[in-house]
Amino acid sequence: MVEDRVRLGSFVSVVGAAVLAVSVFLPWYGVTFTAGGVASAQQALNNVAQQYGNTTFQTQAKAIGLGFSAFSGHQLTTLSAHQALKYINVILLILAAIAFLGALLRLAGASDSAQTSGGQVALVGLVAGVCVLFRMVDRPAPLEPVFSLSLGWGIWLALAGSAAILVGGLWSSLKRDHSPSTGSLVAAWDGLSGWTPDA
Repeated sequence: MVEDRVRLGSFVSVVGAAVLAVSVFLPWYGVTFTAGGVASAQQALNNVAQQYGNTTFQTQAKAIGLGFSAFSGHQLTTLSAHQALKYINVILLILAAIAFLGALLRLAGASDSAQTSGGQVALVGLVAGVCVLFRMVDRPAPLEPVFSLSLGWGIWLALAGSAAILVGGLWSSLKRDHSPSTGSLVAAWDGLSGWTPDA
């Protein structure tokens, strides 16, 4: 029962780590042309036309500028974490690799190793989730009057992957019996002190 729980939790963490790594290259933010950006672009085009163009060019520039209004509020492109973020994308890839390898070792039977405990895998998932949440709240600053950023589906996938690492790590670290037995306490004390109490 406990072994099945370890394997299932480790499998969930492995999948979550893979999802987190892939999500770094998926759309995290949608770039939208704001109404202020449209007005700025129209003004810039009109200024250029007035300074350097004749009457025909100025008329055409006004017509083109009016066409900019169609882009207001529409998503122009998307940005991945790899494109928009300088450091957190690297941190997330490192955390995903650590969680992937740690959970994979537990899945392969190295569950007794202190370096691959379920709690440590869960901690990696927690740190990754905090990084993703931070970038949900504190988005990269675009050129404020011109563009705005909205959350894309890739960032939600990253959050789901982080949550899967966390839940899988916690699930695989749960024991069937939470109260340590007297024999296990004696064995732990014996390992620490080298002294075995007389029965």
